[in-house]
Amino acid sequence: MLSKGRKLLSGCIPPMAWELFKRYIKRNGYFGNYSGWEQASQDSTGYDSDVILERVRDALIKVKNGEAVYERDSVLFDEIQYSWPLLAGLLWIASRNGNRLNLLDFGGSLGSSYFQNRALLDSLHEFSWSVVEQNAFVHCGRELFEDQFLKFYFSIEECLNVQQPDLILLSSVLPYLEAPYELLTQILKQKFAYIVIDRTPILNGFKDRMTVQHVPAEIYDARYPAWILGRHKLLGMFENNYELVMQFDALAGSIFLGDTFAYDKGFIFRLKP
Repeated sequence: MLSKGRKLLSGCIPPMAWELFKRYIKRNGYFGNYSGWEQASQDSTGYDSDVILERVRDALIKVKNGEAVYERDSVLFDEIQYSWPLLAGLLWIASRNGNRLNLLDFGGSLGSSYFQNRALLDSLHEFSWSVVEQNAFVHCGRELFEDQFLKFYFSIEECLNVQQPDLILLSSVLPYLEAPYELLTQILKQKFAYIVIDRTPILNGFKDRMTVQHVPAEIYDARYPAWILGRHKLLGMFENNYELVMQFDALAGSIFLGDTFAYDKGFIFRLKP
């Protein structure tokens, strides 16, 4: 018998399209409900960081050289797919800070979000985009992609020794950490004026769900653990010291888990006075 989620979805899609959809989600997407990171890792191939780095590097070089318009997850697009709520939030933060924006992008790859949004941000009075990433990404970023606005750092602490960011951006990063709440605890101690979360799968309720994400083969062949975070648990991390300014739908929209739906979400938090 189909689950409630499958019944709901199948009733909205023509039969032929539904069959194609089922074949697709058997190969791609989020699967399972594991007891924790270790169990999910046993069903995963893990991250091949060298392959990911090479794919992203080659794609972003084309963007940088004007041979392509936009890159996301190493895939090239012929037009920029803006996250308009995220961009509006960044401009709102800049407007409250004298038309200045100093941003720390944790887990920001080789600057994908920077290249996505730079054309609409570089007219600010002051603009700085700092990426904190794995060592190989930082070395590559410094060699090939740094410019007057974009810089790369090995850790949050190193970045803070050089920059004074108004906000930290966590875009599509929390699900792929073994202990995402430990990172959030560390970030909260820094008392950034703003914390922005984007492209993060969220379940209604308190409980998190541990899944294995199957990456589409056209991107790269990989399966790795991925958290679907419980909305109330995530928001509860901020309630003492931050206020929720805005929440929005991120680019992926609804995410089908086989027996229920998650929702790709974004949040903007402001430090309380």
